[in-house]
Amino acid sequence: MRAITYIRYGAPDVLKLAEIEKPVPCDNEVLVKIKASTVTPMDWKFRSGNTLIARLMTGIIKPKINILGVEFSGEIEETGKDISKFKIGDMIFGRAKKAGAYAEYLCVPEKEICLNPSNASFGEAAGITFGATTALFGLTNTGNIQQGQKVLINGASGGVGLFAVQLAKFHGAKVTAVCSSTNHKMVIDSGADIVIDYMTTDFTKNGEIYDIVFDCGGKRTYSDCKKSLVKHGVYISTVLSFPLLIQMFSSSIFGRKKGKFIFSDFKPDDLLMLKDLYEKKIIKTVIDKTYSLKNIRDAHHYAEKGHVKGKVIVEI
Repeated sequence: MRAITYIRYGAPDVLKLAEIEKPVPCDNEVLVKIKASTVTPMDWKFRSGNTLIARLMTGIIKPKINILGVEFSGEIEETGKDISKFKIGDMIFGRAKKAGAYAEYLCVPEKEICLNPSNASFGEAAGITFGATTALFGLTNTGNIQQGQKVLINGASGGVGLFAVQLAKFHGAKVTAVCSSTNHKMVIDSGADIVIDYMTTDFTKNGEIYDIVFDCGGKRTYSDCKKSLVKHGVYISTVLSFPLLIQMFSSSIFGRKKGKFIFSDFKPDDLLMLKDLYEKKIIKTVIDKTYSLKNIRDAHHYAEKGHVKGKVIVEI
């Protein structure tokens, strides 16, 4: 089968199209014929190996996992003998905890997949899992979002940010979105009540305070945002750094305001919930660009620039 592999860290040029052996599912796995994947920040950061924290997860000297891709959608082609919830021919989407979705086939446990929303294309379905599960976990598990709270989403036009806007609105929050002026209409259409142009206004200095500041790109630190939090407010970041680790530790001991990192995880029920919300048109995947598997380097080049509007899709 065709797959995109990499054996060393570096620029997108390290990604190579190769022929490798088709995997065989274990008893508790399904074999998925991949139709679409995505380029998430996790994918290009793991590929580049530019941070020590990333290498602690993927390998200090060289990558331990040689096929990237965490989001996917496709069709089940084979099932292990212990599979009870899915059958051959089911159209599914999921999040591969061990990556591997930049390939024509992938074996995954059934707990990592869900039936596609009936109103979603393969690309749209693939784009749900990483961004939406991260946003859901951050707002509910990490932020304990409550109806009527004021929530600020920094980096609101990205893959996680747009889902965070939609899910915060679903939970009854008053949502302030921070992004560039060119993306204002998109985030308003996604449910934002107020939009701030980060090029002209520094939200940390405008006197407004929020119950949750959700920083979807690691652009602002907990120290930057502390004055923008209510007394028991929470700052949440999707990007782990050593300064944030120190701030998380200190804020857990001193003071009422908290700095937190999303140790994102998901359960099958989370995927079912997101499927239901998608079918009810409460959430949607916004697709910026679509690339073929052979043009994966171009997809990574584009995503790494940091100006993605929603999701970058890779058709397999």
